[in-house]
Amino acid sequence: MKYLFSITAVFLFTISATAQNAARTFKSFKKTPNGLEIAVSDGKYLIHFYNESIVETTFLPIGETFNPESHAVVLTPQTKIGKTAEKNGLIALTSSGIKVSITKLPFNISYSYKNKLLLSEKNGYAKKTETGNDGKTQQLETLNFNLDKDEALYGGGARVLGMNRRGNRLQLYNRASYGYETRADLMNFTMPLVLSSKIYAVHFDNPAIGYLDLDSKKDNTLSYETISGRKTYQVIASDSWAKLLENYTALTGRQPLPPRWAFGNFASRFGYRDQEMADKTAQHFIDDKIPVDAMIFDLYWFGKTIKGTMGNLEFDRENFPNPEKMMAGLKEKGIKTILITEPFILTTSSKWQEAVDKKVLATDVSGKPFTYDFYFGNTGLVDVFKPEARNWFWSIYKGLANQGADGVWGDLGEPEVFPSAAFTAKGKADEVHNIYGHNWAKMVFEGYQKDFPNQRPFILMRSGYSGSQRYGMIPWSGDVSRSWGGLSGQMEISLEMGMQGMGYMHSDLGGFAGDYNDNELYLRWLQYGVFQPIFRPHAQEAVASEAVYKDIITKEKAKKIIELRYRLLPYNYNLAFENHKTGLPLMRPLFFEVPANKYLSAVSQTYLWGNDFLVTPIIKAGATETSVFFPKGNWFDFFTGEKHSGEKNITVKTAEDHIPVFVRGGAFIPMSKVVQNTEVYSQSDLEIQYYYDADVKTSTSELYLDDGKTPDAYEKKQYEMIAFRSSLDADAITINVNDNPGLYSVRDKKYTFFIHGLDKKPASASVNNAKTTVTEMGRNIYAITVDITIGETQIKIEL
Repeated sequence: MKYLFSITAVFLFTISATAQNAARTFKSFKKTPNGLEIAVSDGKYLIHFYNESIVETTFLPIGETFNPESHAVVLTPQTKIGKTAEKNGLIALTSSGIKVSITKLPFNISYSYKNKLLLSEKNGYAKKTETGNDGKTQQLETLNFNLDKDEALYGGGARVLGMNRRGNRLQLYNRASYGYETRADLMNFTMPLVLSSKIYAVHFDNPAIGYLDLDSKKDNTLSYETISGRKTYQVIASDSWAKLLENYTALTGRQPLPPRWAFGNFASRFGYRDQEMADKTAQHFIDDKIPVDAMIFDLYWFGKTIKGTMGNLEFDRENFPNPEKMMAGLKEKGIKTILITEPFILTTSSKWQEAVDKKVLATDVSGKPFTYDFYFGNTGLVDVFKPEARNWFWSIYKGLANQGADGVWGDLGEPEVFPSAAFTAKGKADEVHNIYGHNWAKMVFEGYQKDFPNQRPFILMRSGYSGSQRYGMIPWSGDVSRSWGGLSGQMEISLEMGMQGMGYMHSDLGGFAGDYNDNELYLRWLQYGVFQPIFRPHAQEAVASEAVYKDIITKEKAKKIIELRYRLLPYNYNLAFENHKTGLPLMRPLFFEVPANKYLSAVSQTYLWGNDFLVTPIIKAGATETSVFFPKGNWFDFFTGEKHSGEKNITVKTAEDHIPVFVRGGAFIPMSKVVQNTEVYSQSDLEIQYYYDADVKTSTSELYLDDGKTPDAYEKKQYEMIAFRSSLDADAITINVNDNPGLYSVRDKKYTFFIHGLDKKPASASVNNAKTTVTEMGRNIYAITVDITIGETQIKIEL
């Protein structure tokens, strides 16, 4: 009981200056199985815990009933977590982590974590009327909160505003931003989620459109504003960023492991106009020995023209006379096929009448198909909230998969144009606009689970919602300008979205919009792409996106970049597994490493790729040097081996053939040989790069292996885990390798260990006490080849 009230005085002092409006008064409270129900003069609060680090609060105005449906939350609340106590006008609901404090007079609710105040409601629930840009007035329901004057704020979806988004009022309305560069206020993902540098998050669990105001009036106020719907929010708090994201993705779901081929190179453009062009492009990759794993078909697969054909959703047999043979031929070359689809069924498409007859479209107020004009023609929209429409839409995807398609590309899923007057089975357009792409991905994901249970789906989409990661969504950053300005914001977008659960946010490598042809920009973007989640060059066809169509010099440089991407397959796939297991993103902001460093709260141009790579993309033409902040420890230049000490900014020289990339001292980096595609990738012949650092006495790492295809392989124990551990003493390095297979095992593993950072050749080396050969590789690197067997293998290197 002492703990419950140990900071009562602090809360009362804080709240006295920030109490809710005087019109709201406390009436009574009662305990519930896992929380509280609090009656106030204008409604009631429902508060309960999900676990020790997540608490949910709902306000119900008088006359409203509780809507239990969440489109984001999948976590089942634990029971018997919260303890309730009352003393001196304060009610406390406490777990071992989060504490909710309710003062009766003046009424206020505040949240703390392990005695640290996080935030408190300011005015709580209220209504306001405002005039929009169109001159129309609208009424918004609001929830607002007190902020510390110096905390940084992140979240709100995908935008280019700077990492610390405090000071902005963010519209919550998914909308494309064509050709954006150095600023984009509104984009395809607008999550109702705010994260704080104090290491907590607030998720507003309501899909309706609205705004997130991150202290735009500079009065230390966070405000959520919506047109309608649930007044429900979750507060999540943790001791570290990693644990915070683990809790948030426990709440909203974790990303399934994509198929391994998704980490290879994609051939993609807008677009392959016929079967001959597709076949020739694939052959170019084979002939030039440039690795490639997938080919993406844009609009022309279903029609000769951009306008008027959307919604056909079947191959144009005139330009693609035998798509089954084409896709089978690509598959024989190790190349998967991905087809673009959109949810718009044009009135001029071959499927229009079928869609009308089967009643699968959003409707007007009278129940007739709602039609309207947009860029591609006069259209209706598939109502993915209607069971009959989902079944119809999925039957099309199922048919394409049976023809040979290996992945789904869902485009324009904001939806790009979705007038407010439209109705769906789930409500008005503005009530469901932001969850359209989310439910579209859900439909595809669940369809694969039902009809292709042995296949991991690949679902590329440009719009979603909180929790879309659990449906395997692979998001991208939309139609970015093909310019240096376009490249400059891509790190921010991916880092922010990774913090919001969407770990696979990536960009059209080289840029999409415009005909700006700059080979330096193209190569710098590809160099960055090696260290982003998906390696997918894509662009409007005025300038080729594929390496095979570049001039001979640019092609050779691009080839080496793509080969590096393939060499990093084991490391990158291991990151994917970590994301699947814990929710940690593949790209991580530097402040994850040093949360107290205020300078790092705004840094996006240098980031961590997993735990062990430090990456600084080059975002300016002709750059000869750049500044890099090195976290604590020693960092080795990945390309030269030069060592840098941490906790400071260093200006480093740039090179034409790579961006600045550094490896953490003591790290194990698994790499592979270059392969033409992942179908011939071998897990039995890997290279383990170990970065010797005398200051790191022990280090550990794990390598996850599976077949790259089986859904839920980890949960089914269809995997093998290899653990590495280094330990140093005055005159030796000992590396222990523990191979622990599950129901899956890679046979005949022969791994070569490359020891970096030695200033002289080792005196000797042994494997399981038997002497072995050490090969000098140059640049202070020495190699030892080892047979890896089940159980423990010990490598000892005498210095």
